[in-house]
Amino acid sequence: MYPIDRKRGRFSRVIRAAVMGSGSWGTALAVLLARNGIDVCLWGRDQLDLQALDSDRENRRYLPGIELPAGIKASAIPPTNSDFFVLAVPSSALRAVTEFIPDGSKVVIAAKGLEPGTAMRMSEVVLHMRPNSQVSVLSGPNLAVEIARGIPTATVVASKDPALADWVRERFMSRAFRIYTSTDLVGVELGGALKNVLALGAGMSDGLGFGDNTKAALLARGLREMSELGSKYGADPLTFMGLSGVGDLIATAVSKLSRNYRVGSLLGSGVGLDFALSEIGQVAEGVPTSEAAVTLADRSNTDVPLMRAIYRVVKGECKPLEAVTELMERSPRTEN
Repeated sequence: MYPIDRKRGRFSRVIRAAVMGSGSWGTALAVLLARNGIDVCLWGRDQLDLQALDSDRENRRYLPGIELPAGIKASAIPPTNSDFFVLAVPSSALRAVTEFIPDGSKVVIAAKGLEPGTAMRMSEVVLHMRPNSQVSVLSGPNLAVEIARGIPTATVVASKDPALADWVRERFMSRAFRIYTSTDLVGVELGGALKNVLALGAGMSDGLGFGDNTKAALLARGLREMSELGSKYGADPLTFMGLSGVGDLIATAVSKLSRNYRVGSLLGSGVGLDFALSEIGQVAEGVPTSEAAVTLADRSNTDVPLMRAIYRVVKGECKPLEAVTELMERSPRTEN
């Protein structure tokens, strides 16, 4: 493990953060902030789980083996008196959680998905609910357990306001967590959301027993779909070549720690979606995002055959092997 920062004297005054979401991702970010000397209120809905977390100083359900720093206090009461809010909840819950945040607050969105039903990006949801919020997005190849263990990691903080991105970077960055900044909010958000869909496909490929050739082709063509779809909505195509695009795609589509990969692998092995999700026991954002991705593609008239095939498998319209056959038998074309 890389040396962990414990910088209680890092800031000139006490900084208070509210991390909304006490799952593995929210807990890992709370640990990271607390190690940087920030007082963290870790909010969740389950009173008993939070009481156990506070007394055990460990999130045994979602992040076992990681000691919680003294600067973390768990609470089922939504915090309002905070310098900034970190949203680490599933995309389907983000709108409801945003209701607890005072308008005008600094908000760091760590959720990686698109809102089910509307296909809105997370920043769009927050600004719809709280128009005066100062919004930034944190996204990259960030597996929660590795961050909590202090394993060297890099990520991107994106905001239309460069000064806000710098402000957020100062709160999160450590020797083991390197942060780059970006003004391409759309690209960073879509990269973080769409890679989850492709991670399902990568898992399906392995679950079917295919080899590295298959998965490499899937990820390369999928990355092109991400870039083309993102461009239709104003993203810089180069963003998808960075940490929040190809970087996050590699981590999520290859690692056995990835929930989306594991769900896809189970689907590829022949089990049903409900069973796969129950086996994982946590939200796999690629499942609802697959439908939202197809919705965005239809709205913008963008060809996304891989994402559409993955969505059809998730929806139960075809088996994984049938989807592969259909993709392989598409008419020939030039690569670009």
